Amino acid sequence: MAKFLLNDFIIEDHVKSALAEDIGYGDISTDSVCFALDDNAKFEVFLTTRTDGVFCGRDVFETVFRVLAKDKVKVEFYFSDGDEIKKGDKIAKISGHPRYILTGERLALNYTQRMSGIATFTRKFQKIAEQYGARVVDTRKNTPNFRIFEKYAVKVGGGYLHRFNLCDCVMLKDNHIALLGGSIKDAVKKVRENISHAHKIEVECDKIAQVKEALEAGADIIMLDNMTPEQMSECVKLIDKKAIIEASGGVSIETVEEIAKTGVDIISTSAIVAKAPTLDLAFDYID
Repeated sequence: MAKFLLNDFIIEDHVKSALAEDIGYGDISTDSVCFALDDNAKFEVFLTTRTDGVFCGRDVFETVFRVLAKDKVKVEFYFSDGDEIKKGDKIAKISGHPRYILTGERLALNYTQRMSGIATFTRKFQKIAEQYGARVVDTRKNTPNFRIFEKYAVKVGGGYLHRFNLCDCVMLKDNHIALLGGSIKDAVKKVRENISHAHKIEVECDKIAQVKEALEAGADIIMLDNMTPEQMSECVKLIDKKAIIEASGGVSIETVEEIAKTGVDIISTSAIVAKAPTLDLAFDYID
């Protein structure tokens, strides 16, 4: 899969910071054990999976060892991002000086386990929703300073992306509208006077009356927030393709199909990131 969002310099800067946090002034366990080894010492391990899932994080994994060891560790992958992996599969072989492999092991696993977990969980949601023409998208409920990796993992899993940050798209929530006396019309008008023509306006609505007002105000996207499936179906008919319809709130792997059946275009959920189980990956050492 072609890289999306993850430019090399972004990965490298993040990895350098993470290595500094993890290693501190030195890996005293590994450095002590490897003290007497010469520069030509060799060690080999396999990156394996202990459960089925979707692999994600190849470039980040490789960057950990490149930054840490330069050319003293080689990573040979057997899978690419987005590939489905089965329990027991060997994903990659890591060979080189044991000092660098042992020091980088946990950090490299932390990246790939987290990203693979998100990709795996996202694919489960999207496979259900796409049967009804709906897209599952993420939210801004991300891990601080790890957002770019989480969003990349959503994309690898077959999901879609909501706004990346606050400057991507206008989202008028209840508190924004309350500042203007509860008028959606006034809020949309004021925003249009200040934003670029390239930005869309989304309005959060939890009542059908608000949906009508947002539609009349010319909102580009109308979010149906915490509505019942019956209310969503009614709003889909009301909007009649005059705006993009997004459903949010109460989305889970158990409810996503019922929501998708209502005819909404987008289903946004923090669950695909916040509630994604970490995929169980490990280093298996070669005797």
